[in-house]
Formats: sequence, C-alpha cells, structure tokens
Amino acid sequence: MDNVDKKASFLNDGKPDFDLIHDVDEGSTCSQILRVLIIILSSIISIIPLTWFFAIKIFDQYERAVIFRLGKLKREQAYGPGIIYVFPFVDTFKRIDLRIKTVNVNAQSVMTLDSVTITVDAIIFFHVNDPTKAVLTVQNFTQATSLIAATTLRSVIGSSELDELLQKRDMISNKLKNILVGTAMDWGISIDSVEIRDVELPQNMQRVMASQAEAERDRRAKVISANGELQAADGLHLAAEDMSKNPATLQLRYLQTLTQIAVEHPTKIIFPLPMKMKSLAESQSKG
Repeated sequence: MDNVDKKASFLNDGKPDFDLIHDVDEGSTCSQILRVLIIILSSIISIIPLTWFFAIKIFDQYERAVIFRLGKLKREQAYGPGIIYVFPFVDTFKRIDLRIKTVNVNAQSVMTLDSVTITVDAIIFFHVNDPTKAVLTVQNFTQATSLIAATTLRSVIGSSELDELLQKRDMISNKLKNILVGTAMDWGISIDSVEIRDVELPQNMQRVMASQAEAERDRRAKVISANGELQAADGLHLAAEDMSKNPATLQLRYLQTLTQIAVEHPTKIIFPLPMKMKSLAESQSKG
C-alpha cells in the first residue's frame, strides 16, 4: 500500500518520489547480491568430487546446449559439442538435436479448386538452424511445425485443381515449402524438403478416371492402327509400281511367296506352268 500511495503522490504532484526510486534501487541491489552469493555457493559445491557427475555433461557432434543461469540465458550462442561444465543448482540447460527430423502430416480431407474432395497427406524434413531461438521462441518446435504444415497443406490444396495436383506434384510441394520456410525461419527452424506422399480419391472419381484412361488408350490404339495401315498401303503402292516395270519381278515374287508357304506349312501346291515355258522346252528338244 505504501508503494501505491507513493506512486499516486508522484502522479498527482508531477514530481518524482525519491523514496520510491530508492526502494527500487535497493531491491535491484539485493537481487544482484543474492545472485552473486548463490553463484559463489554453487562454485564451492562444484569443487566437491561427488558433484562432478552432475556438473560435467558430454554433448555429441550433432547436439548443442542452451544454458540458463538462474533462469537467464547465459549466452546467445549455443554450447557444444564436447565437454561442458555446468554449476549445480544454478545452471539448467536444454539439449537440442541438430539432425534432420521428419514430421508426418496427418491425412487432410480437402476440397480442391474444382470441387473434388480428396484426402492428402505429406511428410516434412527439417532441422534446427538456431538452437537458442528454437528454445526461446516456441515451446515444442516439432509439434508447431507439424500443425503449421497441416494448415498450410489445406490452404495450398484448396487453391489447386485436381489435375494440377496429380500431374504437377513437385510444383505443389515447392509451393508448400516456400510458405513454410518464411514461418519456420522465425522459430530457428530450417525446412529442407516437403513431399506430398499420397493422394486418395473417392471411389466414384476413381471409376470415372479409369474409364477416361481406358477411352484414351483405345483412341491411341485406333490412331496407331490407322497410321500403320496408311503406311502399309503407301508401301504396297510403291512396290506395285516397281514390279509393274518388269514382268519377271512379279513372277519371282509369286515363287518366293510359294516357297515361304511351303516352309511354314508343308503341303502340296499345284500351280499351272506358263505356256511360254512349255513352248521353250519343246524348241530346245527339237534343236
């Protein structure tokens, strides 16, 4: 109540109350003295060998330590790796893993831009870039990254069409990553990659897309068959023109066809001999 009355008198009179300022200075001085005494006491205790087990900490190459001394951040830059000594009952620390972590974004039921309801899930790869900021800014950066990724995934999928999602999945993943990078940077988190893992379509949409794909395959098969017949007709036309220039060529082709038939299917083939060959044989016998 005395402090309140002193503050009120300062506001009313417009003049500083030196007694109040003196009390504040005394409180700050007492706090500093108490901090020094606790640190000195902790230093004396740390000399005892029994406390070395609690005071000496070993951090691996991929780990960093954010140390607080009596609740205040000791240093902006994180400690480690290697051996770190902390004062008992005075220093507390947070162990941060710098390795790449994975976060599974739960399946989200989203309606696309062309009014198709789908279920999409994704996976995020990230690592801690600034351990101090990750500890001071957010309570659980892994959970926070997962929640912001799920929200961003719904927003990105809702602004994309189904064909774009199915055919240009890499573009959607990059768009999602660019949005997450700006938010996670303020938390000391670096987003390495975002991948859309699975897209689940409704049963009726799957049947429609299967029918569409089957019709497309039939169309391509008919076009290929028609092009083949056209090319074959052009080839036969050219062959017929070349054979018509020499009658013997057509006869040789005829004999070659008979030979192929006899090889593939052994059978008896009866065909008439040309009359010219008979007359040629008779003339040779008379000669």
